[in-house]
Amino acid sequence: MKKISINREEQEKSIKRTIEEKNVRFIVLQIADILGSAKSTTLPVNQIDKILNNEIMFDGSSIDGFTRIEESDMYLYPDLSTFCLLPWQTLNGYTVARMICDVYTTEGRPFEGDPRYVLKRAIKKAEEMGYTFNVGPEPEFYIFKKDEKGNPVFDSNDKAGYFDMAPMDKGESVREAITIALENLGFEVEAAHHECGPGQHEIDFKYADALSTADNIMTFKYVVKKIADDLGLFATFMPKPVAGIAGSGMHLNMSLFKDGENIFYDEQKENKLSDEALYFIGGILKHAKGFAAITNPIVNSYKRLVSGFEAPVNIAWSEKNRSPLIRVPAKRGQSTRIELRNPDPSCNPYLALAVTLTAGLDGILNKIKAPEPINRNIYEMCAEEKKENHIEPLPKNLYEAIVELSNDETIKEALGNHVTNKFIAGKLKEWKSYTSKVHQWELEQYLRS
Repeated sequence: MKKISINREEQEKSIKRTIEEKNVRFIVLQIADILGSAKSTTLPVNQIDKILNNEIMFDGSSIDGFTRIEESDMYLYPDLSTFCLLPWQTLNGYTVARMICDVYTTEGRPFEGDPRYVLKRAIKKAEEMGYTFNVGPEPEFYIFKKDEKGNPVFDSNDKAGYFDMAPMDKGESVREAITIALENLGFEVEAAHHECGPGQHEIDFKYADALSTADNIMTFKYVVKKIADDLGLFATFMPKPVAGIAGSGMHLNMSLFKDGENIFYDEQKENKLSDEALYFIGGILKHAKGFAAITNPIVNSYKRLVSGFEAPVNIAWSEKNRSPLIRVPAKRGQSTRIELRNPDPSCNPYLALAVTLTAGLDGILNKIKAPEPINRNIYEMCAEEKKENHIEPLPKNLYEAIVELSNDETIKEALGNHVTNKFIAGKLKEWKSYTSKVHQWELEQYLRS
């Protein structure tokens, strides 16, 4: 999304002018909880002065992972650069604006449990090293029909596959509507196409600095769900909504810039990858197990991370194939980047970008050089071959990922004590709930025994 790059006084004047010219009636203030769910409050436009003066309060004890009830008062500090008009009107025909907020305590300090603040801390560390962290996401999602009660129908009549066109692809018009809405919000959409699974889609938008990208991912998910719902359909970013077909990932294309130049590129190297790029890859590989609970945060995430559907399950990297965790696309120069392939769209984008950036910077700081690339299809390797090439797997389930997170001090430091403790506690509760339930598969397998 486009952001206003002027001083605060001019930003406030511009916002008020737009509100008047576009007859804005309501303003939505948005935040994200620790689990990555968007939360918001809607205020009438007559509260604009209080909004701009950071005077809007909310109950932090009611938001997952925030505060206890005895310390619940929190303040919303809107990031004025995120001001935009939503590309639809209310049922009553009113125009609505939206701003993404930072969360502050009553003492006027950033709240350490705010995921946006966690990412800002990681970005500051990169800036102190002279780097700008740019990220381009590739979010995938499924669209299903609804039944008469509004519930999703998983037996889709869309039988299209990767890059198929209409009439096989039943989702062209939906992607067009989503793309137009995104463009009206300032996104530069680069591509939109049908993915491998029936009813599965991908819309890619241009890379940006990490904070803008995380904001954009939150906005993107909101727009996709809203447009689908308006069209009588159901959109989901669940990593594996249907067994036996491709899961939905959110590959992250990452690069570091310094003084306007991509430092991952080195013309003098045989593969044109700089030492910093290889160190960054080394850091990512070292901490991949530790941050998996953040990039793949739900039980269902690990139903996607299995062999057979091109999902990355092996901690390795390559310039040539898509079976490892990291792929380095062929383009070089300013476009040099690494593609991290395990994240899925159920993750909290602020936390996911914070931990992956921290892992990569740890690689640079400690000169953790990447191992030799694996240019063979790892899925076809036997266990002995993987062992010989020092290829380890990602965690196989959420519990394993939580244990790995608990043991990775670098990733925990990036999250901070508050987020680490709240996140682990919430995920252990989720795992306990999952393991204590009797599932349909068990009934089918064992009920008649």
